Amino acid sequence: MLEFDLFALFLAGLLGGGHCVGMCGGVVTAFSLQLPAGRRWHYHLGFNLGRILGYCLIGMLVGGLGSLSSLLSLQGVKGVLFVAANLLLILLGAYMAGWSILILYLEKAGRPLWGKIQPYMRLFLPVKRWSDTLIVGALWGWLPCGLVYTASLNALASASPWHGGLIMLSFGLGTLPNLLLMSVFIEPLRTLLRRPYLRYFFGGSLIFLGFFRIAQYLF
Repeated sequence: MLEFDLFALFLAGLLGGGHCVGMCGGVVTAFSLQLPAGRRWHYHLGFNLGRILGYCLIGMLVGGLGSLSSLLSLQGVKGVLFVAANLLLILLGAYMAGWSILILYLEKAGRPLWGKIQPYMRLFLPVKRWSDTLIVGALWGWLPCGLVYTASLNALASASPWHGGLIMLSFGLGTLPNLLLMSVFIEPLRTLLRRPYLRYFFGGSLIFLGFFRIAQYLF
């Protein structure tokens, strides 16, 4: 099951590119405008490396928290968390396809925490050294996002800090192609991903993946 979970979360990160553009497009643009002149690829790689490391830390923290359910013999809790994570994936797919905005209300729940983290990120902007990109990226990973919530609930349901870290690593790697392309082709990518047939395809794929994983667990 772990191998399938890793693949499923990688796929969710990859298919969620349209949501990434909406959530992170402004952040990527802001980072780009503040970078030193010259070649910038290594800075964007640094931002994303830091972001993925931040996801791994989140996965290990929530996976460790989830392990308490095993210690307390509350195995049903893990199942509830797993189903909840995939219901979030379904809601996210519905949002990407343009059929529902419920996921936006859930994302608002993370804004108070983000409001406390954001000032620390600004301390390292504009970026002066490559090492700053790792810190900014790690803090960026806490941006309120339905995709991150979905992956985090899966990490929590894994009830293991190591499995939780691997789940978030797989998810982060899935988001990497979109975020790297966004750093160079933000407007063309945004225009492309707004096309209805692509929104239906990516949104429908996430909905199918969510229902498939729930059915696999229940039956």
